[in-house]
Amino acid sequence: MLIEIDFNSSEAIYIQLCNQIIMGIATSRLREGESLPSVRQLAGTIGVNMHTVNKAYAVLRQEGFITLDKRRGAVVSMDINRIKALEEMRQNLLPVLAKGICHNITREEVHGLVDDILDGYKEH
Repeated sequence: MLIEIDFNSSEAIYIQLCNQIIMGIATSRLREGESLPSVRQLAGTIGVNMHTVNKAYAVLRQEGFITLDKRRGAVVSMDINRIKALEEMRQNLLPVLAKGICHNITREEVHGLVDDILDGYKEH
């Protein structure tokens, strides 16, 4: 698993880590049931504090992307509640689409953009 952290970014490192793991799941680089590196191992590999990785794993567990198993550690698990996920997507899209409207981006352009992005992910 390749994780690239931008230490100059204003985005918190644990958020970057969460987003990269979610992208790994969405693009099939990480698969259901696959074990992630241990907290200690991942922290050492990317050069961050173990508490940062712990926080990222806790967020991913809370959001339903991983489960934490005493023997296997963090395991990719897609138990996320679909309705909750759709509502979260709606809330995140509202300001993005409002900005697009302010810049005269058409419905067709938005649909094309979404299709292009979705084409980069695995089929569900």
